[in-house]
Amino acid sequence: MALKVGASKNLSVWPALNLQRNLALDPPLKTFNSKPSSASPPLGPLRKSLRICRCSLVNEQKQQQQASFTEQEKQLIDALIGIQGRGRSASPQRLNDVERAVQVLEGQEGVLDATSSDLIEGQWQLMFTTRPGTASPIQRTFVGVDFFSIFQEVYLRTNDPRVSNIVKFSDWIGELKVEAAASIKDGKRILFQFDRAAFSFKFLPFKVPYPVPFRLLGDEAKGWLDTTYLSHSGNLRISRGNKGTTFVLQKKTDPRQKLLATISTGTGVREAIDEFISLSNSVAKDEPVLLEGEWQMIWSSQVETDSWLENAGNGLMGSQIVMNGQMKFVVNILPGIRFSMIGKFVKSGTKTYDLTMDDAALIGGPLGYPLEMESKINLELLYNDDKIRISQGFNNILFVHLRTDGSK
Repeated sequence: MALKVGASKNLSVWPALNLQRNLALDPPLKTFNSKPSSASPPLGPLRKSLRICRCSLVNEQKQQQQASFTEQEKQLIDALIGIQGRGRSASPQRLNDVERAVQVLEGQEGVLDATSSDLIEGQWQLMFTTRPGTASPIQRTFVGVDFFSIFQEVYLRTNDPRVSNIVKFSDWIGELKVEAAASIKDGKRILFQFDRAAFSFKFLPFKVPYPVPFRLLGDEAKGWLDTTYLSHSGNLRISRGNKGTTFVLQKKTDPRQKLLATISTGTGVREAIDEFISLSNSVAKDEPVLLEGEWQMIWSSQVETDSWLENAGNGLMGSQIVMNGQMKFVVNILPGIRFSMIGKFVKSGTKTYDLTMDDAALIGGPLGYPLEMESKINLELLYNDDKIRISQGFNNILFVHLRTDGSK
């Protein structure tokens, strides 16, 4: 670890217009964690060789797995990438981006008489809702939790037409299914009344009733659901409910959505990343570029750590800001106190960057306390687009960063 730093440089290295933002930077609060996720060897010394990679495949990748999405539908999917809690944890800007994309699609000509179409039938995965913490019991309890998968089943062409909401806890725990008797009012509206629900646990041979007396709820158990957009492929649906809630549901998901869903469960992440990168490499053509923006680390394969200071100095935790040929590591330690480290990077190969981080400080409000440390890192891209960045580092440590500034 080399000794070189000054707080004054750390506080002034960014352009004047961004100084106030630099000092007040407040990414999602994440205190240091001495036990990051999943499996990989222990970290080595402070000077580490980190590889970060990029593939440009926003269009071509999706042509393989979701060629049926239109450009307008892709804009909505892009807006949804990285929104946590199906809308619960999203900035006003991100929510506005989703709402604009929803309105664009609602203004398009989707499937007419959606309720009469076979395309509405089947199981739909809930990707976004405008009220993840209110409305129905399922929404209040489960929808805002990424660890659970939420589905809606629509079957209208049977002797017992039904709309069911399903919370899948995991493959080894089971699910909760809340069912409603359904009827078609017109080409876009489904009327429903919840009448039964039960837990199905993998470790029990019988169902456990959900303790809600639907018969006693009267009109509270009734409602309606309008389909305001149904894609001609049958893979994307937008619905609005009687309580003012907007829902975005998909039958077929973007590869990035699948990867983020796997990361949220914490199971099989390494395999999902390998599969994702393999797909991206098969279609990538552009030369890798380290994109500017604010990037929050959401997953790491490391098991054991050195001191949190060394991890922070190597970009192994917290967030990273890339701007004007410089990179800044930021780790929130306590409310109002954060670690900050700034350095420069140069491209050293087709996929690699040499990064020298040599200006570290602990910052509280407008004040900075300099830390004498230096870190040299070699970066190589595994995947990078304007939403997600995947990197692989020393001893095959993998990192996944999610863009948080909402820009492109």
